Amino acid sequence: MKIAHEKLTGLDRDRVVNAIAPVLTAHGVDCVELVWRSDRGERVLEVTLEQPGSTEPGAGVTLELCTDVSRDISTALDVADCIQQCYRLEVGSPGLERALYGVEDFRRFKGHSARLKLKESVGGQYVLVGTLDGVGDDGRLTLVVRDKPIVIDPANVDAARLVFEWRRGEPRGGRSAGRSGKAARDKHPRVRNGAGE
Repeated sequence: MKIAHEKLTGLDRDRVVNAIAPVLTAHGVDCVELVWRSDRGERVLEVTLEQPGSTEPGAGVTLELCTDVSRDISTALDVADCIQQCYRLEVGSPGLERALYGVEDFRRFKGHSARLKLKESVGGQYVLVGTLDGVGDDGRLTLVVRDKPIVIDPANVDAARLVFEWRRGEPRGGRSAGRSGKAARDKHPRVRNGAGE
C-alpha cells in the first residue's frame, strides 16, 4: 500500500495513516491522495484510490469497492478515535484527469496526455501540454509537445495531471461531477464535550 500524496494539516498524521493503511492493504488498493480539507464549512477527509500499477486512471475502482473501503475506513477511524471533530469521509477514484506525483507516475503513464505547470519556464512557457514519453536514465522526463520532445527536470514541475481528450469514434458519455470519478461518501457527526457521539 502506497500513498502518493498526503496533506493532513491539523490531524495526527501517523494515527490517521496507521488506521487506514491496513484497510487499503486488505482491499489491495493504493492511495493516490489522502487530504484533510474544508468544503463549504465542513471538514472532509478525502481518500482517492487506484489499483497498484494500473496505467489507466481509475481502472478497477468501482463504486462497490469505494463503498466497501469507505465503510471499513470509517470503522477504523472510529476505533482509532484520531479525528476529534465532525467530518465527511469521501472515498473515490482519481478520475480521468488524475494528478501526477513524481517520477514513478511520469514513467507509469507514458503515452498519456498531460498538463505540467512548471516552477521555471522552459522555452518561455510555464505550462506545457503534451504526451508523456517516459523518464530517462538521468531521471528527467520527456514531454512531447506538438511533435517536439522537451526534456524536463522533475524538480521543476510544480503540478501535473493527466489530460482527458475525446477521441473520434468514442462515445461521449457523461463524466461524474467533481474531481473523483466514483465516490462513496460517509458523514461522521462527532459531537464532543460530553454530548456523546
